[in-house]
Amino acid sequence: MSDRLRWGIIGTGNIANQFATGVTESSRGKLQAVGSRDIERSLTFAQKHNIPDAVGSYEAVLDNRDVDAVYISLPNSMHCEWTLKAVDAGKHVLCEKPLAMNADEAKRMHDAAQKAGVVLIEAFMYRCHPLLSAVQQVVADNRIGTIQMLRMSFCFRIANPEGNVRFSTELGGGALMDVGCYCVNFARTIAQAEPIATNVISKIHTTGVDEITTASLQFDNMMAQFVCGMSLQTDNTAYICGTEGYIALPIPWKPPVDGAQYIIKTMTPPKTDPKAFQPQVPEVHSVDAPCHLYGMEADAFAAAVQDGAPPFVSADDSLGNMKVLDNLRQQIGLPL
Repeated sequence: MSDRLRWGIIGTGNIANQFATGVTESSRGKLQAVGSRDIERSLTFAQKHNIPDAVGSYEAVLDNRDVDAVYISLPNSMHCEWTLKAVDAGKHVLCEKPLAMNADEAKRMHDAAQKAGVVLIEAFMYRCHPLLSAVQQVVADNRIGTIQMLRMSFCFRIANPEGNVRFSTELGGGALMDVGCYCVNFARTIAQAEPIATNVISKIHTTGVDEITTASLQFDNMMAQFVCGMSLQTDNTAYICGTEGYIALPIPWKPPVDGAQYIIKTMTPPKTDPKAFQPQVPEVHSVDAPCHLYGMEADAFAAAVQDGAPPFVSADDSLGNMKVLDNLRQQIGLPL
């Protein structure tokens, strides 16, 4: 293995482009190969990102001896198959979220990686930004008292769903799988626990996927609520609400390199009890990152591979997230 971790990218969609851009800004990664079933797409992608090897199949990326790790950006239904093939080829794997179609697949994938002695990590890139650790420290320091509630939203609008993989049940589409998985992961990360009860309602699209979903998670020590969707606009924020104040995260899911913010606030006292407490001036905190978000993800992955550092998303964490997603999807009648 070279000093820099040599990456092979499987898939050439939008998220793969973002990851490739990040790797070029990373300190420990190098783009080596890209594979698509359409060689012209591979060649175009390789030219854009200055990648030496462009190939016309996913298998060819796995056969490349100069590739140490692969980034899998395929539709959700293909994550398990190609992770297992990559592991069998001796490659480390960074697989896009959600890791699999269900918890059973996720377990198979991590069991195979452990047996092969390679690293497998689910690509929740927001976990690599220093914003999250800064917020976790504020919570640990009891700045906002005892956490009672988390509120999150992650939505976007797809104007033309025809042919979009997010609207395909066969490919593992739907709002929960595409972006709701972030909200579940954030809630579990802040709670540092698994939910003991869940409740969910959804608007089902004519294609059979959940178009809009809102869910509640109950933990032993707090509650969480979120909305995710593919046909509406929301503020896409997160709030951590405690007994003595709350933390607002204006951009939690894809924080910027410079000036990622979290704000510590107290509410305006209700008119029924204006003397309950004295509202404080909001504290606006800014957190800078060393490089592109996906570059930090690539460097964190390299640290796990080359230094034996703890993965930024553990096997147990990924499995726990998939179990919650399975539970929510079963409640609204979606196939696993």
